[in-house]
Amino acid sequence: MSRGSPFKSCSCRDENKNKIGAACPRLRRACGAWSAAHGTWGYRIELPVQPDGKRWQLRRFGFATREAALVDRSRAQSLLELAGDDTTVGNDIARMLKDTKSGRPFPDRDSVVRRVRAGLVASAAMTLGDYLWQWHASRRKIQPTTLVSYETHIRVHLVPHLGHIPIDRLRVGHLQSMFDSISDRNLQIDIARCSDDVQVRASVRGVRRTGPATMQRIRATLRKALNDAIRTHRLIEFNPAAYVELPSVQAPRARVWTSAAMQQWKETGLRPSSVMVWTPEQAGAFLDHVEDHDVFVYPIVALILHRGLRRGEALGLRESDVDLEGRTVTITQQLTTVGYRPVIKIVKSYAGDRIIALDASTTTALRIYQERRERRQADAAWPKTGLFFVQPDGRQWHPEQVSDRFERLVARSGLPPIRLHDLRHCAATFLKASGSDLKDIQEVLGLSSITVAANTYTSVVHELESERAKAEAASALVPRRSGAVVGTSARHPQEDDSGGPPGTRTPNLWIKSPRGLNNPNLKQRSHLRKRSLKLSSMDLRHPLGARMLATCRYLERERPRVQLRGVTAQLSRKTAQSAGVRWGVISCIATTRPLHLLCANEA
Repeated sequence: MSRGSPFKSCSCRDENKNKIGAACPRLRRACGAWSAAHGTWGYRIELPVQPDGKRWQLRRFGFATREAALVDRSRAQSLLELAGDDTTVGNDIARMLKDTKSGRPFPDRDSVVRRVRAGLVASAAMTLGDYLWQWHASRRKIQPTTLVSYETHIRVHLVPHLGHIPIDRLRVGHLQSMFDSISDRNLQIDIARCSDDVQVRASVRGVRRTGPATMQRIRATLRKALNDAIRTHRLIEFNPAAYVELPSVQAPRARVWTSAAMQQWKETGLRPSSVMVWTPEQAGAFLDHVEDHDVFVYPIVALILHRGLRRGEALGLRESDVDLEGRTVTITQQLTTVGYRPVIKIVKSYAGDRIIALDASTTTALRIYQERRERRQADAAWPKTGLFFVQPDGRQWHPEQVSDRFERLVARSGLPPIRLHDLRHCAATFLKASGSDLKDIQEVLGLSSITVAANTYTSVVHELESERAKAEAASALVPRRSGAVVGTSARHPQEDDSGGPPGTRTPNLWIKSPRGLNNPNLKQRSHLRKRSLKLSSMDLRHPLGARMLATCRYLERERPRVQLRGVTAQLSRKTAQSAGVRWGVISCIATTRPLHLLCANEA
């Protein structure tokens, strides 16, 4: 029999219980043809010579037909051809073929090709856990904090839940099961914390829940790793992490510590939001408290509160970055942590590299701090860190140390609690209230997008009085009956709960749909003619135009001399466009003259 040729054999034995194999007479019929009812087909081929010089063969049995044996032999030969002249790869593929049991198919050729091209061992089925650790070790050009985040996600979540699954067999259902398990664990923690058993509560003390934002970051880590497996290593062709459905994450809305919120907090100990903002009076009281109790933390807090620096940006300022004469601060680096180890690195983004101006009060605080620090620097043992903000003994601050001291100062001040990072929200809120636009806030805070400034840092607009005045002006535009008080249920004596007598219509045509929109009397008022007042030709046939005109006529008839100066209402752009104008303003002027309807030019 030639090498690689198929053959037929059986498991029959002779009188001495030795296998007969291909010599069994029952394998052929009397006519010499192969018997279809006895024996199975197989083949054997030569494999590449082993590193020690020994020869070995691949033998496969159990095929029902000769054609099936030939097909399986072709698959084995096609896999061996992938090695080319590389003996190491050839031996890896040969070992993979030998390890495949008879009756089971060989690994998919495309998957073996991807493994060979990626430089991986073809004979070993790589699990997701093995790949993730190799991928993590190869990540060299990323920030240390990001690398630590990747390591935490892999060690705590991905490997325990998915590490045993071959990477080429990972499916969306596996990932969904992992996130369902994380959610179940969160529920168990919540139940244990509410338990009456002291030991049960103690079992989850210090255990942190995995929130929706963390789940999103875990998926992002896995998605990035699997994308590299597709593009770089070519191990898979499908990324299941891109198709996992997770609950959406919404950033918490910042809330102001109003008197009502403070009262609720004192009674229940609950905060209205995880992001809280002080009022200017509360912020000023806290600065006074810090100035009296911690002179080395006070300039840091003042700088963050007034100019919106991040904690790491403030602690990473060098002495050369602070120009008190020019009243500017240059931000190029930050002091952050990797794990718990403090490190100096560049700012968070390109927009974070910036120069900001200092106000007079902050400049004074920094100058006083600088003079106090220079007096201490006379000591020969004073360490030279090059940083502007240092501890009383000259060593650099640890970021968490500053946060801890800030929380203690807040607790002793008697003010409602906020985080150190919330001072950044306070700065943005105060900038907005003082008249700064979103572009100014973006540049001062070092944000990469103006959208972040609009959605995150100015969600609390501290212009309550201005907003209240606008609400009063809008409410005053709604005509009411003479002598009626807003917010009361006063009615005419003849009216009952069902309204006026049958057939009676509300005289305020701004509220009710007007009748007779084409009534020529509505157009013949001389003081509203286009040639006398140079008004735009609003289409009075449109309901909006007719209602505006009818309302003006009603106000003229009922209240000809009412003081309405300053009461204005600007129609929305969208509504005004439907009436044929770009925008419109109803201006109520205190005069004996009729009420004027002022409209802009036609759109």
